[in-house]
Amino acid sequence: MKKFLAIVGIVFMTVTSASAYQLMSSKEFGQGDAKNQNVVVKCTTDTGKLSNQTCSLRRYAKCSNNGKNCSGWQPWRDLRDASKQYSDWRGAASACCRAKGLR
Repeated sequence: MKKFLAIVGIVFMTVTSASAYQLMSSKEFGQGDAKNQNVVVKCTTDTGKLSNQTCSLRRYAKCSNNGKNCSGWQPWRDLRDASKQYSDWRGAASACCRAKGLR
């Protein structure tokens, strides 16, 4: 999955419904008792040009047995407002960019 996200970010501009953003980075960190995935997207303006504003998204997994048994990934969260949860990073990116008046 990590390699897939990296390829998508390098090659394609992601467009879903009325939202457009570019995947800047996707990284997985952690070992032992916890892991997390981080995604950073760059929003676009209404005219389709890249903005300098970004959205940072993260999800966690709790693990045991030195990282061999993980309970599953928690929902994605926008780091600006961690109270909101999203089932996938694209939905979180879209909501974050819209909240900034971008897409």
